[in-house]
Amino acid sequence: MPGFDLIIFDCDGVLVDSEIIAAQVESKLLTEAGFPIEPEEMAERFAGLTWKDILFEVERQSSIPLSAQLIDASEKILDKKLATEVQPIDGVAEAIARIGGQRCVCSNSTRHRLKAMLARTGLDRLFGDHVYSARDLGEGRTKPAPDVFLHGAAQFKVDPSNVLVVEDSVHGVQGAKAAGMRVVGFTGGSHSFPGHAEQLTEAGAETVISRMRDLPATVEALAAWSELM
Repeated sequence: MPGFDLIIFDCDGVLVDSEIIAAQVESKLLTEAGFPIEPEEMAERFAGLTWKDILFEVERQSSIPLSAQLIDASEKILDKKLATEVQPIDGVAEAIARIGGQRCVCSNSTRHRLKAMLARTGLDRLFGDHVYSARDLGEGRTKPAPDVFLHGAAQFKVDPSNVLVVEDSVHGVQGAKAAGMRVVGFTGGSHSFPGHAEQLTEAGAETVISRMRDLPATVEALAAWSELM
């Protein structure tokens, strides 16, 4: 199958169906802190952001002071739930196997959470050590910053312009585009919402799919289009 030099996968909501679990935990904590919000709204408004960035945004929007203890509380609860409950996105392992080629994971989640989720779902064997967390790069370098995508491309010594990214969040799409990469949007996670595909397209995704079984054909079509340009 013709393809790109590298395909980068986001993890939460692309490889594993974790965003809805995070939304449930975080909405409960925010509601208890005085900012009532349902998991569905949580997923739509804050998908792709770190919990710390979400707290900053809620404080900015509501003027409600949020305790720093909420950061630790969420991390501990989520780590436990994700390590024991998270499931792979339907068909993702088969899709990746059909595509072949070089691949890696670039995520805003912490390294230990990524390893736990990938190990539980059996997807770790598909990526080996090529799992990168934006948190490891330093303060202020999480998506929508392009840093983790550029870091991933650098590990393979490939040109960002010939890298394809699979993302489910607006912030992720924006970061990948800022890195000079092409993007496929994905809306097959349980957290997806009406208008999700349109938001990803407006952020810069070239196309959007809702089933992982469609990814190999999509990659092939985008690669063929590149050869004609």
